[in-house]
Amino acid sequence: MTSEPLLAVDPLVCGRSVTSSDRGRLPDVRGGDLADVGAAPRLMALAALRELRTHADGVPVAQEVFDRAAELFEEAVLEGESPEAYADRVSYATGLTAAAVAQSVRDLVDELRELSETTAAELPGTGFGAGFATRWVPRGRVFAAVMASNHPTPNVTWAQALFHGYSVAVKPGSRDPFTPLRLTRALLTAGLPAHKLAFLPASHETGEFLLKEADRGIVYGGDSAVRRWQGDESVAVRGPGRTKALLDAEADEPTVAHLALSASFDGGTRCTNLSAVLTTRPVHEVADALARRLAALPSVPVTTAGATLLVADRERAARIRRQVDELRAAPGVTDHSAGHDPAGKDTVVELADGSQLLRPLVLSVDRVDHPAVGTELPFPFVVVAPWTPADGVAPLRGSLALNLLTEDEELVDAAVREPSVRKVTRGAVLPWTAVPGIPHDDNYTQFLLEPKGVVAAAS
Repeated sequence: MTSEPLLAVDPLVCGRSVTSSDRGRLPDVRGGDLADVGAAPRLMALAALRELRTHADGVPVAQEVFDRAAELFEEAVLEGESPEAYADRVSYATGLTAAAVAQSVRDLVDELRELSETTAAELPGTGFGAGFATRWVPRGRVFAAVMASNHPTPNVTWAQALFHGYSVAVKPGSRDPFTPLRLTRALLTAGLPAHKLAFLPASHETGEFLLKEADRGIVYGGDSAVRRWQGDESVAVRGPGRTKALLDAEADEPTVAHLALSASFDGGTRCTNLSAVLTTRPVHEVADALARRLAALPSVPVTTAGATLLVADRERAARIRRQVDELRAAPGVTDHSAGHDPAGKDTVVELADGSQLLRPLVLSVDRVDHPAVGTELPFPFVVVAPWTPADGVAPLRGSLALNLLTEDEELVDAAVREPSVRKVTRGAVLPWTAVPGIPHDDNYTQFLLEPKGVVAAAS
C-alpha cells in the first residue's frame, strides 16, 4: 500500500479550481486510497454549463494548440505532476499496466496531432465551383463527455469537440480522473481559452444531467448506458465492443498467437479486445490452444517490466470472481484455462503488493447462440463457439470489430453490409488497427458537425 500523501482532485471550471465539499475516496489497487476526489454537485454542474454557454462561440481552436498540448501531456510537469507520476496514478487507480498506460499516452498524443488530418479524411469535398461551397460547423455550442475508466485514449473524443469549436464539460470516469485532468491542464497551458472547458468529477446522475443539458455529447458505459441513450441523436454511445473473430482456417501457431494478442493487449481492457471466437474448426482444440497461449502471461505487479495483465482492488476483483463462477457453472460451458494456467481455476490471484491480478480465461460453449457468447469482462476473456456456413452472419452481429479469418468472399460482403457490425478486419490484423479517416464507430466528425451551404454572388 502506498505511503504517499493523499492527492486531492477537484473540479476545474473555466480555468479555476473549485473545491467541492462532496468528497469521496478513490481506491488504490494495492489497498487503501489513492486520491480524495471532490465531486461537482448538480448546482455546480449547472453553473459550469451556464458559464460555458455564455462564452460559447463555436469558433474552432487551432491545430497548433493541440500539437502543443500533446507535447505537454506527454513530457511536461503540469501543476506539479510529472509524466511518471501521472502514469503511476493511472496504473494504481485503474489496474492498467505501465506498458498499457505508456501505449495509451502515445496513442492519445498521436490522435491529438492528427485532428486536422482526421477531419479532412472524414468530410467530403466542400468546393462546387465559383461561388458555391459547403461549410462544416458545430451542431451546437456545448458538448458533454461522460467518460469511462477502462482506457485513457478515448479522452481524445472530447478534445476533438473542442477542436471543432464546442465548449466542453467533461465528467471523468470514476477510476481515472487523472487523464482528463492532465489533458485539461495541458490544453489550458497550450493556449486553449479557459472559458471553453470544465473538468467535473461527478455522480452518475450529474453525468446524465450534463448530457441532457448539452447540445451534443458522448457517453461511455455498459449495456444500461446503451439502452438509456441509444436512439438519442444528440448523444454518441460507446458501449461494450463485443469484438469477435470468425476462424474458418487452420488454428496454427501464428493464428493462435494473433488471436491471443487480440484478446490480451492492454490487459484486455479495450472495447476492441477479442471476446469471442466462432469457428468451423474443432472447438475444444481451438480453445485449448488459445488457453495454453494465454496461460504463459506472467502474474506480476502492473508497474513491472513485461506486465500484461490487469489488476484490481479487492472489492472489484470479488465482483469479477462471482461473474466468472456463474459463467463456469452454466450448462454447455467448458473451462479450458484451468488445465493450462498456473493459477488453476482461480481467476483472481493476489500479488505481493496487495493488488488482485486477473488471469486470462478461455471458455468453450456447445452452440453458437449460447448466452456466454457476447459476454464482456475487463480482462483477457474469450468464449469459443462452433459456427457453420449455414449459421450465416447472424451470430456475428453486434460487433464493434469483426476479424474475419476466411476466404469466403460472400460472407465478408454480408458482414460488411450488416448494420450492427461497425468495422471489419481481414486476416491477421488487430481489431484496433486504423489510420485517420477509418471509422471507429460511425463517422464521429459528422456527428459533431453539420454542413451549411454558402453561396456568393459571382464577381
